[in-house]
Amino acid sequence: MELRIWSGWVLVLLTACSGNGESEMNSHGYPTSGPSGGTTAAEAADGSATNADTEGGEGESSDGSTSTSATSSDAGTTTDAETSGSESTGTTEQTCGVVSLEGMCGPVADCADPSTAFGGDLCDGPPSQQCCVPAGPSCSVDGAPGVCMDTADCNGSFVSTAGLCPGDANIQCCTDPQTACDPDLRPDPNEGLEEESWDDACPAGMVSVAGFCIDRFEASLVELDGGGSPLGSWSPFHNPGSVRVRAVSLEGSIPQGYISGEQAADACAEAGKRLCDDDEWMRACQGSGGTTYPYGNTVQPGVCNDARDDHPVIEYYGTTEDWIWSELGNACISQIPDSLDTTGENEGCVSEDSVFDMMGNLHEWTSNPGGVFRGGFYVDTVNNNVGCLYQTTAHNTAHWDYSTGFRCCAD
Repeated sequence: MELRIWSGWVLVLLTACSGNGESEMNSHGYPTSGPSGGTTAAEAADGSATNADTEGGEGESSDGSTSTSATSSDAGTTTDAETSGSESTGTTEQTCGVVSLEGMCGPVADCADPSTAFGGDLCDGPPSQQCCVPAGPSCSVDGAPGVCMDTADCNGSFVSTAGLCPGDANIQCCTDPQTACDPDLRPDPNEGLEEESWDDACPAGMVSVAGFCIDRFEASLVELDGGGSPLGSWSPFHNPGSVRVRAVSLEGSIPQGYISGEQAADACAEAGKRLCDDDEWMRACQGSGGTTYPYGNTVQPGVCNDARDDHPVIEYYGTTEDWIWSELGNACISQIPDSLDTTGENEGCVSEDSVFDMMGNLHEWTSNPGGVFRGGFYVDTVNNNVGCLYQTTAHNTAHWDYSTGFRCCAD
């Protein structure tokens, strides 16, 4: 069987190695020094708020430039996904594979520990449909997704890289170099998804909370022509620059990072909405009881996408040198394994008003003119206070990086 991982993007949910890292974290959400169980693929084959910047040094921000769209290339990759009917249920099952491991396509939320879910175009359907492989942990080299496995089982076009996996020396990260992320490609995983109506009192994609409406999910973007008609989904891994875009709230999407507060406000306005003010955002996250977390007053590790063990910038660039913190606009950072989750994937990370992912996944801009984003992201929800109380005020509204997202409100 020949197998592939799409070279445009891949999202990996690492269920075998979730949890908090032990490295000391500074106020920027990354280790103060260098980078510090589950079933391996080899076994399968056999309190106080700060106003610190959450990413690099003060004043570092991406330039907001944009380039022409590029079509992803499948060079050097092959596939042999197949479907088969189930006699007992009448449903269709789709098989898939990563490296030498065979898996099944299905909802990413159903890919249980110790299996690992791989996204990209391995499976038909929306981003939430992913290839569940009965092995882990996942790993990456230059953005190419892989699995930690015995070097003896990593063959063909795949290569082993040492130093990235737990266990014995023969357990290494097995990847296909041809699937390394290309930051110039513009994958559009959300194409074809549509906003749903959740509340008769609100526009599509929104739910009502204490007299106002708010997006149920972190926002994505749709590109518009000069007349305001939709052209298609915008890549969630690229800053929109001066392109005209509209905000949409989609279940099962890759939410839009790489966006400034000013761009987020414009995207909401194109949808007839606006950015939430700080009080509205807090009320939607904390609920009527004013809880610390969307789900209550006691932290529940792993319920939200909020505690990635290794900082993605360090993992992608493979170094802790200072220069990496001025490269936070690279489109590949949030395409490496175990980074962004699809909207609504974390079923327990929901407020009393059915608003998802207000803690973790992406920072969320508010309408505060001084520049505020809230809720933390997939690496950190504790350094600038905890849960719903987390806020960053180190940047003005022109700033953007891989971790900045948003959602809209409406009257």
